[in-house]
Amino acid sequence: MAVAAQAAVLMISVSWAFGGNADWVRTPISLLGTLGMVLTAGVIADPVGRGRILGGGLRWALPVAALNVLVLASCLTPGFRQVSFGLERMLMPVEMPWWRPSAARPELALRSLWLFDGIYFSCLNLALAVSRRRTLRIVLAIVVGNALVLAVFGTTQKLLGATGIYFGAVRSPQDYFFASFVYDNHWGAFMVLMIAACVGLTLRYAYGRRGEGFFRGPSLVGLVAVLMLGLSVPLSGSRACTLLVGVVCCLALVKGWPTILGALRHSGVRPGVVYGGTALLAILVAWAAWTVAGEVIESRAAKARAQVAAILAQGGLGTRAVLYRDTWRMARERPVFGWGMGSYPTVFALYNTQKPNRDRLPVIYHDAHSDWLQSVAEIGFAGTALIGAAVLLPLTALCRRMLTPIPYFLLSGCLLVALYSWVEFPFGNVAVTLAWWLCFFAAVQYARLTDAHSAPDAAAE
Repeated sequence: MAVAAQAAVLMISVSWAFGGNADWVRTPISLLGTLGMVLTAGVIADPVGRGRILGGGLRWALPVAALNVLVLASCLTPGFRQVSFGLERMLMPVEMPWWRPSAARPELALRSLWLFDGIYFSCLNLALAVSRRRTLRIVLAIVVGNALVLAVFGTTQKLLGATGIYFGAVRSPQDYFFASFVYDNHWGAFMVLMIAACVGLTLRYAYGRRGEGFFRGPSLVGLVAVLMLGLSVPLSGSRACTLLVGVVCCLALVKGWPTILGALRHSGVRPGVVYGGTALLAILVAWAAWTVAGEVIESRAAKARAQVAAILAQGGLGTRAVLYRDTWRMARERPVFGWGMGSYPTVFALYNTQKPNRDRLPVIYHDAHSDWLQSVAEIGFAGTALIGAAVLLPLTALCRRMLTPIPYFLLSGCLLVALYSWVEFPFGNVAVTLAWWLCFFAAVQYARLTDAHSAPDAAAE
């Protein structure tokens, strides 16, 4: 229960604290994540817990342990040195062999590692310590409910024309902020994960908690929640994530329609009424979406058309292609171990070939707009492979297992966000990273616990 509570509190705290994307909130978040590491140690120290996890879950953390060794080793060799010119201090790169681990700024690498470890172990604990599927469903319901409150808050804020976060109390560096999130695409990626979790829960309870029917169980509330969460994405202005939400909805129709149809028939609804009601609901949802988010959709569509026209005129992706090319040049300089965790904003300035804009202001990038490419630049192919192994090892536990709706949709959401991170930086947001690992380990543990139960009980899940 302590593990479940800590993960839920961490998710709620991060999501409301600007998605974790304000410098001053990183330390409190890391401290709260440290509690997750303490709980991991407690589970390992407990004889009952240790006997349960040593056969499986604990070995999943070996790649992350190796990543810690790599990052700590890199901090022993600073990649930059400070040079003073009068009252000004500048960072200058230090020449060293490409195969030696180093960190451009060791203090940033340690802070980034601290934050990552807190997130990872807080979520891994769900697979190490939670032994009941009901507990996992409660955690998912809490984080989805929190996302719903955020969506309502963000929608209200948007409709009232707030010029900043928290109804203008905090100025946002991005025009397309939403709720407490600074960047619309980060909100969109967060919603993809939350909608996937909500769909899984809705289908799980389609027949009610104890077979009392669709309208008397929590699924009707879940369906309304899915619609409200989904509506917030186009309203936020995130075009790519609107498409991803559409993919989740299509998966829900394909995977869940037979279940919903059966639940409605079980509740005494005739097939003709089901199809007519579904068509009417689709019309009402489309009308509501256009009424609430029509202006935002039109403005973002116009911008998309302008960007496509520019791409066709230039014969390429423009500045985004230049950014990727420069980041790849940075990565090739130190391909094995990279420039150090958290080093991208510091080092990329040496490889940035984009010229100042019309106002003669330099073009500065804090992220590569491709999490995979930035990972190779920061921690090299070695560190990126270790993170990949941290994902693949738990997935081996799901081989030859039938996935019930909850793990199926959780993993689908994780896959969509991972694919999206090839061309954007959703994992540049702390809330998205935390939500991703939470959904991932909840899915893995839920599938394992389902398989461990009797066949009739598993089928009911």
